Amino acid sequence: MDPYRLGLIATRTHYFQLVARLGSIRQASKVLNIAPSSISRVIKQLEDELGTPLFERVRQRLRLTSAGELLLYHVRESYVDLNKAVTEINDLSGLRRGTVTVATIESVARGLLPEALEAFWKRHPEITVDVKVTSSQEAANAVSDGSCDLGIAFDVRVPRNARRLTSIPLPLGLVVPPDNPLAERDELRTFDISGERLILSDTSLSLSMPVEEMFSGSVVEFSRRTRTNSIGLMIDLARRGLGAIMQTQVGVEREIATGDLCFIPLRDPKLQPRRLMLMSRAKSEISDAASAFATNLSQCFEQLKT
Repeated sequence: MDPYRLGLIATRTHYFQLVARLGSIRQASKVLNIAPSSISRVIKQLEDELGTPLFERVRQRLRLTSAGELLLYHVRESYVDLNKAVTEINDLSGLRRGTVTVATIESVARGLLPEALEAFWKRHPEITVDVKVTSSQEAANAVSDGSCDLGIAFDVRVPRNARRLTSIPLPLGLVVPPDNPLAERDELRTFDISGERLILSDTSLSLSMPVEEMFSGSVVEFSRRTRTNSIGLMIDLARRGLGAIMQTQVGVEREIATGDLCFIPLRDPKLQPRRLMLMSRAKSEISDAASAFATNLSQCFEQLKT
């Protein structure tokens, strides 16, 4: 359970650490769903009372001053200590109640995660699981800074203050409707998709990097139909026959099972498998409820190998 929601963290402290993490008052305002001016006012009041600036503006982003870095260090230490206290209190009731917080990428939220939640709630119906859909790097950061118990991400380095529980390699492939001529193939090479209209992810999704690397220096020509940060939109467009997607099977499990879409693996020397990873906070800082849900998720990861 989030110490801020419990009222254990002051509002100005919460605003400060969020702006420090995002490097932008505007971005923090979107997360908090409040006006940027309100955050600016709180930060200014905090700086006035401390008698020193906490941020400086560098290339349209906010960067911590030495005083800001010192304050952020102690704020994060406080978060860790309070999270540990909340975890220990929750452990008093074992797995009868409690809250687990998970940061995950959108593709996992569409398929793997609902399946894991269904199995988990059959055994532990009174445990709350809060889910935040975000980018891979932000999911890793959320585990590292203690704001989430578990994180699910593609192709990230495990940050400090986090540990890897499990990871699996998953091949990239082309996702097309069944009436696409390529749908009958068992596998594809890069040149096979020449002329296809591709629905690509933008740079906010880690999926964009392996795709861009594959086409870098390639003589294969393709047509980019659109670029978006929404896996859901990409899949809806592919279902309508408006383009093909390059991604793993994660996120399109339902559509593949119903026959609405087909997945054909791509074989290319430049194309390395993507690595799906489950991370958690340190073992001493994670509750029994979070550990139990992590076990459920690990089992779902193993099923993806088959």
